[in-house]
Formats: sequence, structure tokens, C-alpha cells
Amino acid sequence: MQSEQQHLRIPGPTPVPPRVMRAATRPVVNHRGAGFRELYKQVTAQLKGVFQTQGEVMLITGSGTAAMEAAVVNLVSPGEKVLVLVGGKFGERWGQIARAYGAEVIEWHYDWRQGAEPEELARRLAADPDIVAVFATHNESSTGVMNDIEGLSRARELSGQRHRALLIVDSVSALGGAPLPMDAWGVDAVVTGSQKCLMVPPGLSFVALGQAALDRLERVTTGRYYLDLRAYRKAAAAGESPYTPAVTLVFALEEALAMLAEEGLENSFARHRLMRDMVRAGIRALGLPLWTGERWASPTVTAVEGAPGLEVEPFRKLVRERFGVELAGGQGEMKGRVFRIGHMGYAGPFDMIAALAAIEQGLAASGFPVKLGAGIAAAQEVWAQWK
Repeated sequence: MQSEQQHLRIPGPTPVPPRVMRAATRPVVNHRGAGFRELYKQVTAQLKGVFQTQGEVMLITGSGTAAMEAAVVNLVSPGEKVLVLVGGKFGERWGQIARAYGAEVIEWHYDWRQGAEPEELARRLAADPDIVAVFATHNESSTGVMNDIEGLSRARELSGQRHRALLIVDSVSALGGAPLPMDAWGVDAVVTGSQKCLMVPPGLSFVALGQAALDRLERVTTGRYYLDLRAYRKAAAAGESPYTPAVTLVFALEEALAMLAEEGLENSFARHRLMRDMVRAGIRALGLPLWTGERWASPTVTAVEGAPGLEVEPFRKLVRERFGVELAGGQGEMKGRVFRIGHMGYAGPFDMIAALAAIEQGLAASGFPVKLGAGIAAAQEVWAQWK
């Protein structure tokens, strides 16, 4: 009866609003025609407001990883030294991409339960003036940890002199759901994808570049073609993409950006914080350990550890098949150790209540000692007191 009703509580792809899906069903138009050119200019201008930058935003047909790769190939030449902050699966991905294009990669591995400390970044940069770029993850969705991007950016100010390194940030699982005022924080490049907080189906990704990053585009010697941002920049001036864009996804993006504007960025950030706090309160009330502490807790995804007597993967399967809620598992070395609850994009407090109810039922059905209603009650208390 409810086979088409999905409770998708994973950190992407996320549920898509019906009005956004309807927009995506509009008839395909000529992507070189005047009407689409105006739309293309409109959405890229609106995206600047989401990135909070006066720089330029390029739209790529491809996943968030395409945008990450575009950032690497356009901002780092082979042989140049880069520092990659690794606190989870997606920090690792930055390093893998940079190595594939011949960069000299230095990895800073830190505790996956927390973010990167700005003071340590300052120390590492002071010791190595040859680093040309720092790659960081805004929201490590594999761990539910959010980095202090503002602090990391400021860490480049060394004895009153700014280090040469660009700060390049993956905000695929956070942009639109958590603050990242790119210009105000001095971030040089930010990448994101359509299928997370932006509430669009998968298939689009975006690269925002500040002036320092734009200046590097012409100096980088890496071979590039489809992901050559110089081509995207030139075409965007005429309201076009250099190659055929995902036309129907741009229609969807237009509608999703309208929804985000109607809500307001600050209200979106507050909604995501509320969902985070509800989920964390509910999980604590159920006696399950949270992966990370309050300082680093992500507003878009929460990681929960398994506990004695609870096998994570069978539990996830039970919750999905019997109670209709899809939770995410762990990635890489965290597989089987945690499950993750996505609370980003097209979601609100009632969705968190439903997710916690399914988790409670799943715990009970798994034989885990749980008081039914405890998690829901704790989440309701947070919601009732929210201002």
C-alpha cells in the first residue's frame, strides 16, 4: 500500500520536493536558445547567493566528485605540493584525486571523531611554504563531523602574512544547510552537488571560485578538457555551458533555489540545526552512543555507533524492510561500526520523529533493551523548546 512512500534518511541523495520534481518534467528545450540562456544566467546568479560569494560559479553536469576533480585539475599543477585534511572517507577522496593528477600529496590524518584543529593547520603551513593548496571537507558525511572552515581559513594568516596556499573546500553535504559564507571567511574555492541540501535529483555539481582561484586558472598546467573551468567560465558569460547540460535538472534547480529563497538561508540553517539536535537527543535517550561530540556535530547527518548486543547491518536491514525507513551504513573502515541518519534538504522535524520511531521499533525487534517512546519524547522536548 505504501510501496511508493519512501522515508529516505540517508546523507544523499535526499528526498526531492514534489514541486521540484514537477519542474524537472517540463519539456526539454534548446540549450542554446535564448530562453534557456536566460535561465542559466539566473540560476548561476542565484547560486552566488547560496555560496555567498562575489566570485564565479560554474555548473557541471556530473556528480559532486566531478566538481571535486574539476577543482583539482584547474587549481593544482603536476608536481605541486598540496596538503589534504583527512578525517573521513571524503577527505581521503581529495587525496586520491590529487594523486591521480600528479600532485605531491601530503596527508594530515586526524581523529575521525573530530574536526581538524586550526592551530595544527597553522603549524603545518608555517613549516612548509611550498604548499599551494589545502583541501578540506566542510561536512564529513561519513562521520557526521563538521569542520571549522572559518578557523581553518584564518589559520593561513601566519605572523601577519598570509600563506600562499588556496583553501579548497568540499561542501557537497552541507552547502545550503550550514553556514559557509565563502567571501567573508576567505575561502578560495567551494564545491557542492545538487542532491543534498539543494534538494535536486543527482546529476549537477557546482564549483565556486574566488578571485585568487580565478587567477590560478590560466597558470595551471594540468591537462584538462571536459572539466576545464576556463571553458565553463567563457561559456557562462553568454549564459551557456560549453557542453550539453542536464536541461531538466536545471529546471529542477530553478525551482529548488526558489524554495530556498522563500525559506531564507538563515532559516534553512536553523532548520538543519533543529533536526540535528532532535536526532541527537533522541539517540541519547535510547542509550546509543553518538560518534562525535557536540563541538563537531554536523547539522546535516548524524553517525550513531553500534552498541553491545546490536549488529549494525542487520539492524539497518530490519528498519528498512519492516519499518520503511532507509538509514545509511558506515563507509570504509567504519562499515559495520556505525549507522547514519541524514537530516538534510527536504526534511523537517516530523521526519525526525518518524525516523526515531522506526529506530525505536527496530531496536525493540532486535532484542535491544529500549523503552519505546523515549527517543521520540526527547526529540519532542527539543522541538518544543526551540526558538
